[in-house]
Amino acid sequence: MRPTPQSAEGSRLLARVRQKDTAAERVVGAALRRLGLSYRKNVHGLPGSPDFANRKRSWAVFVQGCFWHHHKGCRRATVPKSNRAFWAAKFVRNRIRDAAAIRALRAQGFKVVLVWECELAGAEARLSEILEPRRVDVPEPIDH
Repeated sequence: MRPTPQSAEGSRLLARVRQKDTAAERVVGAALRRLGLSYRKNVHGLPGSPDFANRKRSWAVFVQGCFWHHHKGCRRATVPKSNRAFWAAKFVRNRIRDAAAIRALRAQGFKVVLVWECELAGAEARLSEILEPRRVDVPEPIDH
């Protein structure tokens, strides 16, 4: 029989799940660096503690695991067969908490980007499109 999240063994197993510096976060961090965007990681002073944020440029990036944040329509967003009620309630709480953090950041004027674990392949293009400042080509001055 599998351990339940409330059991000591289940609690120990869940405590081993990485919360920071996940493989997905490393991929997004590398993409942000390639784009030349500076950031802080795990910014606790902002709502929801975004995984990456730049206060001066007013943007925040959340890297979401499809299972833990229950990505709608994703094959990775499964519900464990044992103790389904616990997991269903947990996923609902996670999504409510995520939505509240995003609303609070947007109310402060932040651009917020969600990068889902299953969508890492296209993350750099999406981040570039949303976060990179629009460049305007200025013609060379004409000397008279």
